[in-house]
Amino acid sequence: MPKLVILCAVASVIAALAAPTLASAQTQPPTQPQPQPQANRDDTILLTIFFRHDQSKPLSKINQELADQGFYKAFPPPGTEVVSWYVMMGIGQVVTLRVPASRLREVNRVIEDTAWGGYRTEFYPTYDYRALAEQARARNGK
Repeated sequence: MPKLVILCAVASVIAALAAPTLASAQTQPPTQPQPQPQANRDDTILLTIFFRHDQSKPLSKINQELADQGFYKAFPPPGTEVVSWYVMMGIGQVVTLRVPASRLREVNRVIEDTAWGGYRTEFYPTYDYRALAEQARARNGK
């Protein structure tokens, strides 16, 4: 449970830094394409998004709603990198994006404007632990 509290605190700080003022927090995201982030830049975060299917609707209705709302054209927004995109049976889709911290609000707005209704969404800031895990395994004889 303490890890969840820390994770929520980190997400709050990132969100606060990404939105310079409350007045502009929900304005339209910029429409100009941004340069693609580099995988090793310090200002990027990994953001895992759960797109949970609304199981009260058949898949064809969900897909039509997403198309009508422009989800397929808007997501992922320019300037973000798709790290992984999986279907999780019984859940929906799980997408991990590499996002410049300054563009976090834009990702949120795209999802609010185009995915809600077809999906319930959950967001999890994440980080790449693979290299550290491999080091720990090597140190411990695995």
